[in-house]
Amino acid sequence: MKRPRRAWMMPASVLVALLLGLLPLPELLQPLRPYWLALVVAYWVLEDPDRYGLGFAFLIGLLADLTFGSLLGEQALRLAVMAFILQRFRARLRFFPMSQQALAIGGLLLNDRIVTTVLHLTLGVAPHPDLAWAAPVLGMLLWPPVYMLLDGLRHGGWRRR
Repeated sequence: MKRPRRAWMMPASVLVALLLGLLPLPELLQPLRPYWLALVVAYWVLEDPDRYGLGFAFLIGLLADLTFGSLLGEQALRLAVMAFILQRFRARLRFFPMSQQALAIGGLLLNDRIVTTVLHLTLGVAPHPDLAWAAPVLGMLLWPPVYMLLDGLRHGGWRRR
């Protein structure tokens, strides 16, 4: 028996991630903002690789660049790098327990922070504050609830992991 496809889920999740990225935060908390879009893209690349891959990540990144007013192509590059690594190790990641999967996502978010820092240093853009290096840890802690929420909505019920 085939479940009905919920076509609205992917655009809705990307929209919510973009809105969370635009949500105003106090200046002190700004560097700790989780990379919501990376968490959402990671979910879709892991769970539906036939539909969502490098092109999807790149286009979502371009949309984010336009939405947030960042360097055109910066987030597209960041999300494409992340999607490439996810696709490469998808077969293993899918069968990790949630705690290990969260650690892997944390590693990917840390890699994203490194890519961003190298890109900013190369282009002469001011680097993020030191506190921004804690954001991947927050993203790692948020991975299980984000995954469970998206998976539950996508499948119309809660699955055990």
